[in-house]
Amino acid sequence: MQVLKFGGSSVATAPNLQRVARLVAAAAQQAPTVVIVSALGGTTDALIEAGRLAATGSEDYRTTLKHLEERHLEAVRGLLPIPDQSAVLSLVKTYCNELDSICDGVFSLGELSNRTLDRLVSYGEMLSSRLLAACLKAQGTAHVWQDSRQLIRTNSNYGFAAVDTAVTNQQIQEFVAAQPSAVYVVPGFIGSDAQGATTTLGRGGSDYTAAIFAGALAATQLEIWTDVSGMMTADPRLVTLARPIPRISYQEAMELSHFGAKVLYPPTIQPVMSQGIPLWIKNTFAPEDEGTLVEVSPPANQDVVRGLSSISQLALLNLEGSGMVGIPGFSRRLFGALAQQRINVILITQSSSEHSICVAVRAADAAVAQTVVNEEFSTEIAAGKVEPLRCETDLAIVALVGEQMRNHPGISGRMFGALGQNGVNIRAIAQGSSERNISAVIRTADVRKAINVLHEEFFEETTKQVNLFVAGVGNVGGKLLEQLARQQQWLREKLRLNLRVVGLANSRQFVLAEEGSLDLGNWQAALEQGQPLDLQEVVAQLRARNLRNTVFVDVTASADVATIYASLLEKSMAVVACNKVACSSEYANYARLKSLMREFNTEFLFETNVGAGLPVIGSLNDLVRSGDQVHRIEAVLSGTLNFVFNHYDGTVPFAEVVRQAQAEGYTEPDPRLDLSGTDVARKILILAREAGQEMELADIHNESFLPASCLEGDVEAFYGQLAVHEAHFRSLYDAAATQGKRLKFVARYADGHASVGLQSVAPGHDFYVLQGKDNAVLFFTNRYPEQPLVVKGAGAGADVTASGVFADIIRAARA
Repeated sequence: MQVLKFGGSSVATAPNLQRVARLVAAAAQQAPTVVIVSALGGTTDALIEAGRLAATGSEDYRTTLKHLEERHLEAVRGLLPIPDQSAVLSLVKTYCNELDSICDGVFSLGELSNRTLDRLVSYGEMLSSRLLAACLKAQGTAHVWQDSRQLIRTNSNYGFAAVDTAVTNQQIQEFVAAQPSAVYVVPGFIGSDAQGATTTLGRGGSDYTAAIFAGALAATQLEIWTDVSGMMTADPRLVTLARPIPRISYQEAMELSHFGAKVLYPPTIQPVMSQGIPLWIKNTFAPEDEGTLVEVSPPANQDVVRGLSSISQLALLNLEGSGMVGIPGFSRRLFGALAQQRINVILITQSSSEHSICVAVRAADAAVAQTVVNEEFSTEIAAGKVEPLRCETDLAIVALVGEQMRNHPGISGRMFGALGQNGVNIRAIAQGSSERNISAVIRTADVRKAINVLHEEFFEETTKQVNLFVAGVGNVGGKLLEQLARQQQWLREKLRLNLRVVGLANSRQFVLAEEGSLDLGNWQAALEQGQPLDLQEVVAQLRARNLRNTVFVDVTASADVATIYASLLEKSMAVVACNKVACSSEYANYARLKSLMREFNTEFLFETNVGAGLPVIGSLNDLVRSGDQVHRIEAVLSGTLNFVFNHYDGTVPFAEVVRQAQAEGYTEPDPRLDLSGTDVARKILILAREAGQEMELADIHNESFLPASCLEGDVEAFYGQLAVHEAHFRSLYDAAATQGKRLKFVARYADGHASVGLQSVAPGHDFYVLQGKDNAVLFFTNRYPEQPLVVKGAGAGADVTASGVFADIIRAARA
């Protein structure tokens, strides 16, 4: 004997019912089969709505019942040949007339009792099972239809009746013995009490009916047919890469189902679990899929975590007060007050100090719970021994489930670490003594992100999805997008990173992809169709999207863009900045950004602030973190100035050499920032700060080599003044050349002081041989007192700067 149960989606339409009938006929070829049927999808809710409308005096119940009647009559017409329709149409009409009579009575009385509601909703399963029986008859499958109310005996707790197992088992066994058949069709969800009144078995009642029959008949297996191919590692509506779980234990299945996996309702499987009857979860619409086998002891596999689940629309109730410490009975009174209102407690956690206890309940029950608990503890509240119950709403639970988690330390750490790195705040934690479940209460708005983060952490060994927003698509930004496009496949294959550019901005517009990522082969068109740039709106939309592993990439020189870093870091979005403004701003702002990075467990990386693609800041950080102490830094930090002084020898005007540097992309958009020494001052300031020095930009002594008039007016006026002062620049060059020296613009930090200025460098110095746009940084430390640690290489140019930004993105992604 085997038992098959078909859910509401499986029998929702005439084609679906025909599909079910074929599956039943095929199953009956293997063994005698009991078929349990749910109501057509949505029918039970419609019947409840009709009853409540009638009880409130609204005649709209008639419309609801009329729609239900038409739906079932239409199903008959689509299900059966015309000669076979008359008797079934008549039966449907009879049931619908009875429904009209019940609701008319409710309307007249203005009252809907639980007993009447049970009778009302029972018609859903009665109708669907009759339709399936008629379809089996039409296709020639011998069967017996049986009203389950005559077999399942319950108490009179209407709405959630308890089954009398001994009487029920006996009646089922006697019925099957008396009426041998290949197929038995039985409505799910319903039973009757000792007086013959209709009762219902509560949520998951049809599953329960199936389990009752399977247990009573010692079935070889129970099959639950639904609209998904088994239990999944996560809700596929939230996680696109969720996959079926081939085999799972009863305990794991119950845990997952309790925390939101709607394929199965935990209490319903007790009759089969107690007898070790295998339970298959199969897909009506893809019967060839293997599905999930629920069994007593499934074989172990590599997945320590078996699945993820969640429940939304919860509230967290927090009872606390010093008067609770050491006083027995508080928990009993709390749970007693909730139980009296039939409020189900979903999660419990209590501090070890006994000062507080938290419970999670459904949000719909929160107001009633708050009232009854405050009434229960009114005396203690009035005396100040207990605080009034605090209620937090808009919460959800995410849960990890796995039988093998108890044998693998570190699972909790991985879970909380993954959530923390993505800014998912945990309000409460619970772990059962069985250690097969770890639950965390989080904001409802974070559920999708949390489930995807955890699925990626525990199930997706192939790739980690990283979502990039790139602000600035000029020289460097454009090169960065080219490099990202070229490297995407390599990163997926070699580093298991899926870098997606989900948003872009220039100085006028921004765009965010509606779904997925932007096409890097056609990003210009997407940006042209974007919204007018509003940085606060960019932040608001990024926060609203709440994407996991978000990295904001600033490839601008904008002070305005730098102002939004804090609001991004506060949501655990990593920031990668080529822009030097933030790190060279007031020390308090720099320190705050670094503090936010630590507080919200994210990354704030700015390697390209100094030395473009060179590992200058990274090397300095390594020295400091490993306990070394920096005494002195000497550096050529401007690729622009090095290019200019390497190419200027008096044969070509100084102004033309500067123009060449700008044309080749080595200068800032305003070249005066480079030639005035301001940009170099910012860079040495950043290095000093990273070395541990509290310093402001005003503390940097800048020995400018430019005449004051060169800094007046606009950029064209600047070039005009360079030409005017050509003799000045020629004299600087000649003074150095006559001594066999070369001009270098050098930054220096030592003993808490820093300066920048033009120097004549003699042969043999590390800076003398610097070519083109090269930078060089010399670190003199405890470990490198005489021979410094030298970092040298190209320090300007769009390609190398973009590569440095790219490297920071990879660091942030792999953190």
